[in-house]
This record gives sequence, structure tokens and C-alpha cells, in this order.
Amino acid sequence: MSAEFSVPTVDIGPYVTAGSAAERAQVAAALDAACREVGFIQIVGHGVDPAVIAGLAGAMDDFFALTLAEKKQYVLPPSKNRGYSPPKSESLSYSIGVDSVTRMNDFFEAFNVGASAADYPGAGLSTDDYAENVWPEVAGYETRVSTYYDEASRVAQTLIRIFEDALKVEPGYLEALTDHSIDVMRMNNYALPEGEIELGAELTGMGEHTDFGIVTVLWADQVDGLQVLDSDGQWHDVSPADDAFLINLGDVAARLTNDQWASTLHRVKPPIVNGTIKRRRSAAFFHDGNADAIVGPLPHFVPEGEEPHYEPVTVKEHIVAKLSGSRAGKKNVGGLREAARLNAAAQ
Repeated sequence: MSAEFSVPTVDIGPYVTAGSAAERAQVAAALDAACREVGFIQIVGHGVDPAVIAGLAGAMDDFFALTLAEKKQYVLPPSKNRGYSPPKSESLSYSIGVDSVTRMNDFFEAFNVGASAADYPGAGLSTDDYAENVWPEVAGYETRVSTYYDEASRVAQTLIRIFEDALKVEPGYLEALTDHSIDVMRMNNYALPEGEIELGAELTGMGEHTDFGIVTVLWADQVDGLQVLDSDGQWHDVSPADDAFLINLGDVAARLTNDQWASTLHRVKPPIVNGTIKRRRSAAFFHDGNADAIVGPLPHFVPEGEEPHYEPVTVKEHIVAKLSGSRAGKKNVGGLREAARLNAAAQ
């Protein structure tokens, strides 16, 4: 794969605008092929208004322009997975049980919002799993971010419907695993100031990791930095096409398909162009699944006579282990398959 690596582009319009059954079948087949072969996909035809994306970007700029002391007012305990994360406060590689190559934490800063228990009235959910959001006192921030969040959620739910067709499971199967999904949107700012930088410096924007849940919807600047690991153990630069979102699979998708759809290993390196570091922003919407959903390989993805790659686990148990690595500094010993892929690439 290495010599001809590319990220496929899939137009999901037939699922957004009520296309024909034949058109939807073509989309599902294209997505299935991309998930098996690459694990990263560019999607177009998603229907998100560019003005909504511009609103998100403006809100991010307004918040990240605050002083560090002002931003630190919104730091919450790591278990909440909400609020502000200062630079060098996390190490994403720990979420798969791997030491950072540089032994220094990742230099990005972030702000997280997500689904709260109040978003699913009547479900009796715990705020331990569905924490309340904290909103900074920045004019229009909550409105602009929430508007984009709702659109990203809609795109993720559309992808779930496509996944059901692609995986040939009964309609509603995956929706039942996500009807009170742990959804989190992480807005990232790669916080080294723009300017000259020593090219030999060992810097990590965001360490090697896989995402936790089913699917991630990513908006990002068209600035280099994001890299994806292919099946041959080679890293490749990936940047969103015009008007496209980047989509990648998370660990829950890998569990459901017994690794036929692989959770995508990726990282962010400092975006250096002609010796100068460029600012890079991204917003990742993580559609993780219900906290109490038990996920393991679907029977038709386990060959007869073979043991499945994964034992069943709840989405909550899996996410807690991953967060304990990235945000609390405790290596996730459950990330053996992901760590093995990364270590093989390092060789």
C-alpha cells in the first residue's frame, strides 16, 4: 500500500438527500472498501453549511487567543473529559500503552464539549459518564460551537446508517448502540507560536494513537501535520480536500469487525514549511457509542474455528482505560493490538 497510498473520497450525498437504493448501495460499498483498505476517508456531500464551519473556526480563534491564565479557569478533572487542556498536559500515546518517543507530552491545547446526561432525558444516565459542559465567557462561543456540534452529530449519525449497510447488519443495529452515545468534540490548537524553528527539534504535536469509539468526524485546516499509518507500517501526510471532512475509524469499529475495519493509527507532527512552523487547528467529533453498550466482534466477522480478536467489553470500560492513559498518565495495558502495530512500524 505504501507506494500508492491515498485517502479515498466518498460522496455521502445519497444518504443525506434521500438518494435511490442503488445510489446508497454504491456509497456503502465505497465506504466499506475504504474502511478495509485505508481506514481514513474524505467525505463530501455532507450538507454542512460553510458558514457553520466558519463560525466554529472563529469561536476557536476567540477562545485560544485568551491568555493561558484565562483559559486555565476552564480546566476540569481528567475524568470529566470536558473543558480546557493546556499544552503539554496530555500524552496520547499512553492511551495505547506506548511511551512518547520524545518522553515529552504533546504540545497541543484543546477544549472539549460533549453530550451531557440532560441531552438524553428519561434515560437515567449518570453525569459520571455524560458530564455537563463548561462554557467560556467568550461572546457567541457557545452558540457557534453548539451549531457546528449539532451538524457534526448529524453527519456521524448518517455514517452509522451507512455503516449498517456496509457491514450487512440489520437496520437499526448500530443505532441501538448509539442512541445515547458518549459524544465528545475536541477543538485543538497546535500551540507553538508561528515562526522559525530548528528542523532537528524533537517535537510532538499529538502522539501516536487510535480514537476510542466508532467513528470520528474531523474538520481541520489545510495545513500539513496529520499523519496516518498504513498497513505496511509507513506514515503518510493527510490533509482535507476542499469542502471535505476527514473520517476515521475508532477502536469500537475495530472490535465490531474483528479488525476487518482497523482502528486508524495517526499522529500530528509539527507543521513545518520551509523551516517555519505554521498554526494548525482541528475539531474532532467523536461518536463513541452508548456507555453501557457491550461491544465485541459480530459473529459473521469471526472465521469458523477461530477465536475472536477481542473479548466483549462495555464502551465505558474501554473509554475509561484510554482516558486514564492520555489524560491521567497511566499506560493503557489493554491497547496491546494497537501498540503492536505501532511498534512494528517503529522497526
